[in-house]
Amino acid sequence: MKKIALFCAGLLVTSAAVAGTPEDDAVLAPIQAFFAGLSARDASSMKAPFLPGGSLVLMRNGKPGQMTIEQFAERVSKPGTTKIEEKIHDPLIRIDNDLAVVWAPFDFYVDGKVDHCGTDLFNMVKKDGTWMIAGIADTGKKDCR
Repeated sequence: MKKIALFCAGLLVTSAAVAGTPEDDAVLAPIQAFFAGLSARDASSMKAPFLPGGSLVLMRNGKPGQMTIEQFAERVSKPGTTKIEEKIHDPLIRIDNDLAVVWAPFDFYVDGKVDHCGTDLFNMVKKDGTWMIAGIADTGKKDCR
């Protein structure tokens, strides 16, 4: 019982430590929407928080793979039997007017187990008062701790 209480207390501290300003939360909202679309394998939901023509650069084994959000959404939205989910933690958010960046470690889960991890870098812009993803770059590695 003591271990459970300590675990729960740790969760509260972690949650409080990452609570941000309302503007930080606004910057993170389209990222969370993108991840929800990713988990649902829903192309429209993945594309919705992006600026049209937004792009991704996925670094794998030292080589960049570039694609538009449309190409990425089409690739990921194909029906599959595996459950996929991406989670970021400890995001570093920098905002200047209508431009922001989010740098965050991530874990990518397949059927509830970490498949790969790395760092996500989101370039964000505010368009008509709403934060949108202009581009994503990430690293991906299998040796996750």
